[in-house]
Amino acid sequence: MDLGVRWKLHGDGRTPAPGAVVRPDERLSWPRTVGLGAQHVVAMFGASFVAPVLMGLDPNLAIMMSGVATVLFLLATRGRVPSYLGCSLSFVGVAAVIRAQGGTSATVTGAVFVVGVVLFLVGLAVQRFGARIIHAAMPPIVTGAVVMLIGFNLAPVTASTYWPQDQWTALLVMLFTGLAVVCLRGFWSRIAIFLGLVFGYGISWVFDRVFGKIHSVDGSGKLTDHWRLDLSGVGKADWIGLPSFHGPAFHWSAILVALPVVIALVAENAGHVKAVGEMTGDPLDDKLGTAISADGVASMISTAVGGPPNTTYSENIGVMAATRVYSTAAYWAAACFALLFGVCPKFGAIVAAIPGGVLGGITVILYGMIGLLGAQIWTNARVDLRNPLNLVPAAAGIIIGVGNVSMKFTDTFSLSGIALGTVVVITGYHALRAFAPAHLKKQEPLLDEGTSSYDASGQAGGAAPGQAGSGGSGETASGGPGRTAS
Repeated sequence: MDLGVRWKLHGDGRTPAPGAVVRPDERLSWPRTVGLGAQHVVAMFGASFVAPVLMGLDPNLAIMMSGVATVLFLLATRGRVPSYLGCSLSFVGVAAVIRAQGGTSATVTGAVFVVGVVLFLVGLAVQRFGARIIHAAMPPIVTGAVVMLIGFNLAPVTASTYWPQDQWTALLVMLFTGLAVVCLRGFWSRIAIFLGLVFGYGISWVFDRVFGKIHSVDGSGKLTDHWRLDLSGVGKADWIGLPSFHGPAFHWSAILVALPVVIALVAENAGHVKAVGEMTGDPLDDKLGTAISADGVASMISTAVGGPPNTTYSENIGVMAATRVYSTAAYWAAACFALLFGVCPKFGAIVAAIPGGVLGGITVILYGMIGLLGAQIWTNARVDLRNPLNLVPAAAGIIIGVGNVSMKFTDTFSLSGIALGTVVVITGYHALRAFAPAHLKKQEPLLDEGTSSYDASGQAGGAAPGQAGSGGSGETASGGPGRTAS
């Protein structure tokens, strides 16, 4: 059985010829391959470490399980789909909602485990019936709206939890990270979130030395005098040791909050597979179902031991686009690095010490970008929002999701925010489509042309479904930047 673990040496093993690419079944010399693997780990640093911290989960376990997930994905796809699987930012919002309802880490991982099961089943269905079932059930208007409401639902987390801890550090980190995303080029722009973290650490350390302790709310919400950067836990942590494990707990209220993320993950995987296929010149449509199933299994294994869910990372697509090296050998090297970091508690302590103000500055950009990926899905698919069939369910679902509107059905069962907004978008779209006249289903522009700019070439909205790159998180099929996570 070919597991995709044999690679031919590309050329002299040093540098690809001008215009040439290193295909997934090829590799450069092992020292260069290992170096590329380290580069892939750095590329996913920002999102893959910030996400578990925001979800309240062990960052050491998160990075260890990202290595395990990447290995499983490469084996499942037989080495044809080069990809790194890291902690998905799509779940940050649902984790915040579940914890706000009194849920524990076990409740969070239990809900996400069920999402992994559903994602696995969706992958099997795609293998059996083809990608057309995704297009039929989740057209671009639906996937875009759901991704948008998931991202924007996170706004109160930044506004009430992170930003108040140190508003000036948050402002500086936001400005620096924004400049890094926009002004840097190539690989450096791909790790803008990581650079923002490093900058935030440095600024917090300087402010502690210059201004002393800050009087503000801490991570628990208590108003106290405290250091911005507290590294006391780093000195106490061991160099070698296993992360903390725990089993999942299953509660229907938490599961219903988490299930809508399946839509975002399917869109992420579809966009990732399409992007990689176009860059390598190897159509991978036949691997879409396998990729989705592998993502689901990887998330199930991770959450079963207390880790976060995993998904394909578009940051790493950016690294491949910049280097033109698509060798899966580099991803095996990256997975090995991740496993090594996972058994270093001191490394996890450094991640856990990220100051709240730093997270405030980063999440302002990060959460907004997640939400705007929904708009990118609409743009890529040329969705016409002047068509009431598209406009009405999307508008209603987004407001419900962002405003955290709640509907109470019984004393023990209610839907709110992300879950209710997703239900409204999906059921609303399909119900309205069932009763809509034929001319609406053709997605012709029906509202006053003056309500928005109009490009006649975008009149039909039937392009492929949203092509958001993975964690979380904005790669288009051309491999361009746009996602920092998810």
